[in-house]
Amino acid sequence: MVIPVHDVNPVRRTPYVTYALIAANVLVFLYTPGLAGSVAGDSGLSQLCHLQAFLDHYAAVPQELIHHQMPRLVPTGDVGAGPQGAGCVVGPPDYDKSPPLSVFTAMFLHGSWLHLLGNMLFLLIFGNNIEDRMGHVRFTLFYVACGFAAAYGFALLNDNSSDPLIGASGAIAGVLGAYLVLYPKARVWVLVPFLIFLPLRLPAWLVLGFWFVLQAVYSSGEGVSTAGTVAYAAHVVGFLVGMLLAWPLRPGTPPPPEPRRPLWGRQARHSW
Repeated sequence: MVIPVHDVNPVRRTPYVTYALIAANVLVFLYTPGLAGSVAGDSGLSQLCHLQAFLDHYAAVPQELIHHQMPRLVPTGDVGAGPQGAGCVVGPPDYDKSPPLSVFTAMFLHGSWLHLLGNMLFLLIFGNNIEDRMGHVRFTLFYVACGFAAAYGFALLNDNSSDPLIGASGAIAGVLGAYLVLYPKARVWVLVPFLIFLPLRLPAWLVLGFWFVLQAVYSSGEGVSTAGTVAYAAHVVGFLVGMLLAWPLRPGTPPPPEPRRPLWGRQARHSW
């Protein structure tokens, strides 16, 4: 898999929404119960139980999204001892969970630094141009819509799953799909692992097209030993929805209005 590091595609305006989304994801990760120890390299049973309880409350669960089947017993965050040894205590939930709302909250949850940084890297590189093309408000709605479509698309394909679905990957996949439609010829600097990391400048259609093909292959179960913990099908759905929503804005349609304030330097150059 190639690692994108920069795109040669300047913007006209500051991508405030992209920056705000990145900041929100980082802050939520830092304040997620049970992850502080994993950041410091010291994760124990107590932290795992707190994390399970938190995810059960705020993560999206396919079974809940499709069938509205809420579990009778959930992790409480406490540690207890049973016949098989120490483990996480379960009990009746002391909260009312809204499955649709859990899709939104799940979009800001990540299970590790690698999960978080990988998503934020893609959002930073490709999100600014999509926000610039759509405008701040439309980009916000677009991002949320892709996230919801990805989560419900994955849930429809795995309607009996009770595993929590977390991460911004589905929404960011929509951003990548929009970028492929709007800027297929933009150049993207990537690192290709071949003995060492080789820097190459490739067209966006090749980088993003290769990424999408990998997600489609993995979602079918090919190329991976097990389904693992990555919701590849959500990536595929989010990408396709992003392409569909961005299609009316493809080159040839009127761009958004110019910013009222004067721009200088890199921001003053058009990006299409």
